[in-house]
Amino acid sequence: MVSELECYPSPMGESSSRPTSQGPFRADQLRPGDPYELSHGHPVYCLPTGGRGSKATSVGAGVLASDPAVRDVGMDTGFSPAPDVLRAPDLAVGEIPDQPGWVQGAPPLAVEYADTGQDEGELAAKIQELLAAGTRFIWVVRMTGRRRVEVHQPGRAMSLAHPGEELQAPGILANPVPVEALYDREVAQEVVFRNLLQRHGYASLEAVQAEGETRGRQEGEAQGLQKAVLDVLEMRGVTVDDAFRAALATEREEESLRTFLCRAMTAASAAEVLTRT
Repeated sequence: MVSELECYPSPMGESSSRPTSQGPFRADQLRPGDPYELSHGHPVYCLPTGGRGSKATSVGAGVLASDPAVRDVGMDTGFSPAPDVLRAPDLAVGEIPDQPGWVQGAPPLAVEYADTGQDEGELAAKIQELLAAGTRFIWVVRMTGRRRVEVHQPGRAMSLAHPGEELQAPGILANPVPVEALYDREVAQEVVFRNLLQRHGYASLEAVQAEGETRGRQEGEAQGLQKAVLDVLEMRGVTVDDAFRAALATEREEESLRTFLCRAMTAASAAEVLTRT
């Protein structure tokens, strides 16, 4: 069994020279949950992710999954472009079948989070194998030192993107991704909200407000703004119960309803929208 092997690198995270010979193992010998990837038949031990890295990964997953052009995003999904290769990027954007087993091929976009203790040799090999298998973009989010993202593409030199800059993946993502959105939850929430608006046919929050105003002129200003508040909460996935709907329906003041509409963009719950200050 693979779990009984002395594998590369060691479970303690110590780097060693990469093997030059072909290993004896295949991806179909590994099971979901096994702590290994496979590089040319050689098992590669995968260490658990630290707290900082796991939080950043969840933030980045939400940003990528909300993009209007994205169908699927997988976390630690195993991709097998060849029988002797199995790689699991931290995040993978692409078509991921809703069935058990490894995904054949390689994702168009992969994201890796590199934090303290990163095995640089193993990371470089993983990048090379994914690019060779067809991955078009690999973003390596560096969590140590000044935050930055390495951009790897086939046949091109690695480039860097820093906070304040944006990342693009034409043909894969519809929208650019601010560097900070891959690890900063507040920035990510703004990007996710923009993406969700676009998924529902709105270019921006201003477009929602404009539609509310148009409906207001047609249906009555208050009813139009009330509908806009409910639409924004629904698009963000915030639960709205009958009590909230009833309370919102009693508000007729345009200024208050516009305040509620602005709050609906960031509120964690429907109750926060109606809070009086």
